[in-house]
Amino acid sequence: MKFDAIVLGAGAAGLMAAATAGQAGARVLLLDHAEKAGKKILISGGGRCNFTNMETGPDRFLSDNPHFAKSALARYTQWDFLALIDRYRIAWHEKTLGQLFCDGSARQVVAMLLEECARGDVEIRLSTQIGEIGHGDGVFRVAGATAPSLAIATGGPSIPKMGASGIAYQIAERFGLPVVPPRPALVPLTLGAEAEAFRGISGVSCPVTAHAGGAAFTEAALFTHRGLSGPAILQASSYWTAGAPIVLELIGNAAEILSDARQRSPRARLRSVLSEHLPNRLAEVLSERIDLKRELGNCSDADLARAADALQHLTFHPTGTEGFAKAEVTAGGISTDALSSRTMEAKTVPGLYAIGEAVDVTGWLGGYNFQWAWSSGWAAGQAIAKRHGR
Repeated sequence: MKFDAIVLGAGAAGLMAAATAGQAGARVLLLDHAEKAGKKILISGGGRCNFTNMETGPDRFLSDNPHFAKSALARYTQWDFLALIDRYRIAWHEKTLGQLFCDGSARQVVAMLLEECARGDVEIRLSTQIGEIGHGDGVFRVAGATAPSLAIATGGPSIPKMGASGIAYQIAERFGLPVVPPRPALVPLTLGAEAEAFRGISGVSCPVTAHAGGAAFTEAALFTHRGLSGPAILQASSYWTAGAPIVLELIGNAAEILSDARQRSPRARLRSVLSEHLPNRLAEVLSERIDLKRELGNCSDADLARAADALQHLTFHPTGTEGFAKAEVTAGGISTDALSSRTMEAKTVPGLYAIGEAVDVTGWLGGYNFQWAWSSGWAAGQAIAKRHGR
């Protein structure tokens, strides 16, 4: 079976690349080992698919090369994908921080992408093992098919229960492409004995500003029986490195609040003041940790400053993350040094492309990683069609 291009992986990036190339006239084969296309899309956003973000820009992505994503993101934007959503009359809504979700189901997005593939006469083979990839005389050989172009869209190893693996890196190494060591991203953090008291408030959530690796995110944090989670922590986890601290700013104007409380209610104690601004169980743990036992009226300015600092710099030293099993995405991947930022084609292997999560480009929480899949998939699809004179 001869094709112009074989796309490995029927996820977000693979579906977009195949549909784009197919509709531009290329003969495309899309392969996936799973029994369904778009399995990660189906579970995303609580089943409603956070398909893009209004605030998408290159500054919302991590990579060893922070400039790499600019070209693809500029050429296929969030507005382009939203126009596609609207063309299929899929109802959507905007939630916090520019996040866009389907009103109905993520199944609508998968159905849309499959229809786009059908319009491009893309042949889709599911439940198909890739096996050995042959390459010679400018032709790739995969699963009994041949093509002069091959796109790696197999994602990263996050959420292995969905069938995710590191096969993208094995393929990259097979063709001599460097790989930035993959690590879990957008993942809960685990805490050790120093945070034992906080395990007792598992399930408590509150707004914080989480600081890690020079980045700061203001969203909710969740205390768990293993450590820290919630949107602010997941965001910060992508910037956290082993051995480094993570700092939570619980009350930004803590010094002013404590000073006002001392003047207004000198007989009040720290716990009662904290309970006005934080969940009761968290206020109790913090009041024990800060150890300010006296009534506020008997506290010095230095006492209040120390307490305020503790509330603005609650510091933890995570023991690690909950790993790829709980990570929403993978950071690292096929090095951008090996790829063209415009076409996603390997610089040293003509006809070989890498897109989506397989590449060392990782977005923030909130639809950014889907947008990278759409943008990089579109860029590769366009390049594949052009390469074959379509």
